[in-house]
This record gives sequence, C-alpha cells and structure tokens, in this order.
Amino acid sequence: MTLTIISVLSIAIFILNIFLAAALVFLERRDASSTWAWLLVLFFIPIAGFFVYLLLGRRLRKKTLFKWEGRTRIGIENLIAHQMNELHDGTFHFRNESSKEYKDLIYLHLRNNGAVLTQNNDVRIFNDGRDKFESLLKDIENAKHHIHIQYYIFRLDQLGNRLLDALIEKAKQGVKIRLLYDDMGSRTLSKRHFKELVKYGGEVETFFPSILPLINPRLNYRNHRKIVVIDGCIGYIGGFNVGDEYIGLSRKFGYWRDTHLRLEGGALHPLQTRFIRDWNQASIRQDIQYDEIYFPAIAEKGTTSMQIVSSGPDEEWEQIKDGYMKLINMADEYIYIQTPYFIPDASFYDAIRVASLSGIDVRVMIPNKPDHPFVYWATYSYAGQLLRAGARVFIYDNGFLHTKMIVVDDKASTVGTANIDVRSFKLNFEVNAFIYDNDISIELGRLFRQDMELSNELTTQIYYERTKLIKTKESIARLLSPIL
Repeated sequence: MTLTIISVLSIAIFILNIFLAAALVFLERRDASSTWAWLLVLFFIPIAGFFVYLLLGRRLRKKTLFKWEGRTRIGIENLIAHQMNELHDGTFHFRNESSKEYKDLIYLHLRNNGAVLTQNNDVRIFNDGRDKFESLLKDIENAKHHIHIQYYIFRLDQLGNRLLDALIEKAKQGVKIRLLYDDMGSRTLSKRHFKELVKYGGEVETFFPSILPLINPRLNYRNHRKIVVIDGCIGYIGGFNVGDEYIGLSRKFGYWRDTHLRLEGGALHPLQTRFIRDWNQASIRQDIQYDEIYFPAIAEKGTTSMQIVSSGPDEEWEQIKDGYMKLINMADEYIYIQTPYFIPDASFYDAIRVASLSGIDVRVMIPNKPDHPFVYWATYSYAGQLLRAGARVFIYDNGFLHTKMIVVDDKASTVGTANIDVRSFKLNFEVNAFIYDNDISIELGRLFRQDMELSNELTTQIYYERTKLIKTKESIARLLSPIL
C-alpha cells in the first residue's frame, strides 16, 4: 500500500514537472540559458524545485504598472520628441563636447526609455555613507514643502531612526512627507512603525507588499531604486540604502564603499517623475496628482549633462543594460567598472571581452567578501575569466564594495542602482544617472584608482591556482547564474 502511494506521488510529481517544463519552454518564452537553469532545478529537485519556481521563477505579466497622466502636463512627451528630432537632424545644441560625443547614447535613452537630456545640473559625489547621510539630513532640515523618499532597504536602527525622527520633525512643521520602501528589501518593517509620522500627516507606502505576515511569495520584481527629492529642487540617487551597515557600523562588512549623487538642476524633473510613478503604483488611495509645486522652475545650477534612466521587468527591453553596453562599445581608452555582483549575460560579457581584446584598458573591481555566497562565487568566476582577454580585476579589500559605477575615457559615466547581473537587468526595478561631463567622469575615475590602492589585483596566476573547493563553488554558481 505504501509503495503504491509513493509510486502515485512520484508519477504525479513527474507529470507536474512535465507540465511546468512545458510552460517554461512554450508559454513564458524565456531566454535559453534561464530556461535550462530552471529545467535543471525542476528535474533534479522536483518537489522543492517546484516551490522555488513559485517564489522566484514566475514572470511579471507585461502591463503598464507606472501610469501617471502628469507626464503630459509637464511636457515630457513633447520634449522627448523635440530632442529626438533635433538629434536626428543635427540641430541639437550641446553645451559641452562630452555630451556631443555621446549623442548616439543620448538618442538611445530617449527612444528606448524616454529619458530627456538635461544640461544644467550641479552634481556632488559621495563615496562615504556618513557624508551622504549628513548632507541628506541637512537638506531635509531645510525642506519647505515636500520630501519624497524611496529606498529598497530602510532599517529602523541608529541611522534609520535618526532619519525617521528628522522626517517626523518636518511633518510637524507642515512639510509633506511621502516615504516608499520595498517590502522584501525592508521585510522587518511594517506601516505600524511609522504611526507617528502618519499622525502628523506623513504618508507611507510599500512596494509589492506581502499578503501574509512575514511571507512574501514575490521574491523577484523588487523595487531596487533609491531616490530622494526635496522641494523638487534637490535630489539624491545612487547605491546607499538606509541602515547602520551603510555608514560602516556592521561587524560583518566593516567599511561600506558605495557611490551616491546629490543633484540640483533640470534632472530633478525626471527624477521627481520617476518617484511619482513608483508612488502611484504602490499607493491605494493616496495618488499624487499633478501640481506645479512638484516641478518648480529650475535655475541654472551647473553645466553637467545627464539622463535619468530607469528599467524594470515591466518593460520589453533592458534599458539600463543597453545603456551600459553602448557606453562600453563607445570607449576608446579605458573602461572602469565597479560592482558588487558581476554576473553578466553573454551579450554584456562579450562586449567587455571584445573591448579588452581590442586594447582598451578594462578594469573591473569587485568585493573581497560575499553578502550572498552563490552570487559571490559566480562573480569571482566571471571576473577570473575576463583575465584571459587582458582585462584587469581588482578585489576591494577595505570593507564591502557596493558601488554600481562605470566610467569611460574621462568623458562619460553612470552611477545608480543597477548591478551587472540578470537580477538588475531583468528582474528588479532600477534607476541610473548617465552623465556626460569631463569633470565628473575624471573625479569618478580618480576615486576608482584611489580604491585600487585599497585592493588586491587578481592575476592569472592567482586565479588558476585557486583550490578545488573554490572551483567547485564556481561551477555550481555559474550553472545557476541565469536565475541568481
């Protein structure tokens, strides 16, 4: 009797796997590497694999998640069309030579993402969490009308409570506070933690919240963006989340090396638009309606040209990855890449490999310690493989490297939230600033070389002398890399 039950269950599981495999191949139309990875999971761990697929494998239905009619009111669509037409016919006025050299990349972002080019920005670079948050707290203190704040991770620890207290104080003064956090990234939070902020008129929303307490079946499709907009005049974008580890107070990670930007200028309008669209998707009854006060006239703050580019699984194409690859393909002298996760797909890896083989100085910097073991060993494997093409790889040894940055030729650069991996390219909602400015790119390049002094270079000899255990970890991680 027992054997019969086991046999029936085995047959049922086998049939279920067949149907699920068929759905993967014929209905979801994934790329081949991802499909094979999931087929391996389903057939080698049939019961557990099914539940892993339910948590991680289901695709987001292609639909417009981020509608906002106010885009028409602030003229974004008309500006996109106007800039595309002028770029196409050669009449566009560039304020600096760097942006003119990258007109093809600018056109790509306009057409692919609706990312308008602004040329009047003042940019301040932060590579230290304490400096970044001290600046943010000062700007919050000086806010007059509204503070829009969005983070993937928001912890109510020393830093988080200090930031929350500052927001509550401004809410008491009548400043409108809107706080958006991701339910998975900030899984220890709930709206009850913000009762006092709400008491004084603040609003708090959660991106893709869980249905059951402490359990969220939607492990993919997280909002990985980090955006702050204050009074429509000051903005922040980059890699730092809110938590004590981001100011170097974690014993596990030590010093936290990241990159964040403080912006003033025309880029605030598209950054504000990005926040409003994310907020309106997450809100139930508290949508932000168009109001001119959210889009004040922008004074001439600086001369830096940039585009705010976002991507996500709701889109047909991978906009930030496309921008990364175009930036790499346009390099003449050097490419510097900093990323905590270097798990490129075949197209991105080939772009880097070809650049290195062509004599371009390619340097990749990754962390010396894992925050996710499988991801780390896959990163180490891909980085080691690049050595054969002549690229140089550096292992940051002064804490944890979390920066998502690419710098090319002292002319163009990008800083934001998107890592070099499938999760950032396809599965998460991300946002990056693409910058066309010599001074900013030179400074970011200088910071990269400064970090090289705090790193160990991974040579071909070191990599090929790694232990059998490390090789085994790499092989397993590489096999699963399409779904990490």
